[in-house]
Amino acid sequence: MRFWRICRRRYAAEAATGDGARLYGGRWNSRGVRVVYASTSLALAAMETFVNLEPNLQPADFVSIEGEVSDKVQIARLDLRPLPGNWFKQRDDSLRRHGDEWVRAGRTVALLVPSAAVRGDWNLLLNPAHPDFRKVRFADPVPFEFDARMFR
Repeated sequence: MRFWRICRRRYAAEAATGDGARLYGGRWNSRGVRVVYASTSLALAAMETFVNLEPNLQPADFVSIEGEVSDKVQIARLDLRPLPGNWFKQRDDSLRRHGDEWVRAGRTVALLVPSAAVRGDWNLLLNPAHPDFRKVRFADPVPFEFDARMFR
């Protein structure tokens, strides 16, 4: 399965460590839990990045990083049924618990989770502590620029 990440150039070397998510937490993980967030398309990665930008800020130092999870490893999909109906508006412990438990269980290196930015699309969580993480490949970063019309 192919995936993409977008980040600032200065963080590209750390893009596969999960340290950012460990330090700050995210929708699907608590602080202290290492997870690499990625998207199943470059367009979704762009949208996920865009919704987290400061208003009217158009950074010029973004890069995209394409990756691939080997077809030889299992990828889990989060069961949506136990999620609250408005899960996409929340960033609380009820959602973090799902990702934290997945990391601790260690059954798969990757977990598909729903996108809050584009409902119906899926993001990918990667567990850098999983033994199969060595089967996950990250390409070299390439410059990424948002279309200026997005900032009008």
